[in-house]
Amino acid sequence: MKDMKDPKKTQKPAMRNVLIILLGFLGLGAIYGGGTLIISPSGELLGMPLSLLEHSPFNSFLVPGIILFSVLGIAPCLLIIALLKKPEKKFAERLNFFKDMHWSWSYSIYTGFALIIWIQIEMLFLQAVEWIHVFYVFLAVAIIFVALLPQVRILYKK
Repeated sequence: MKDMKDPKKTQKPAMRNVLIILLGFLGLGAIYGGGTLIISPSGELLGMPLSLLEHSPFNSFLVPGIILFSVLGIAPCLLIIALLKKPEKKFAERLNFFKDMHWSWSYSIYTGFALIIWIQIEMLFLQAVEWIHVFYVFLAVAIIFVALLPQVRILYKK
């Protein structure tokens, strides 16, 4: 009889590591940017004038900084730990639309879409498109694409 190995144990996690690097880049950058906006809601530390918020509902960068710091900063960093350890969390499972997959994998897809939404809203409020917006949309697409690769999916299949 053939030795049947568990594909999850024999699969090389190279592309999972790429996903973790992409999420880490996003998370650390958002912690820096969001944290700086929280510390300096005037935008002065990042060289961003308050006039950038003219078409937004905000009169300072504090609320956008908090959202950036938490949703696109802290959350992806915690997600990296979840992707590595695969903890069971009932609350996280409730929001998992892909019931055959571990919730951490699903949340990596959600993170990519959250980044796209963030950039779209930012461009709407700024009424401009800068190179950084294009870069982060590509980062979001890369996160989603890498997460959807078969060699990543197999690692998180229940």
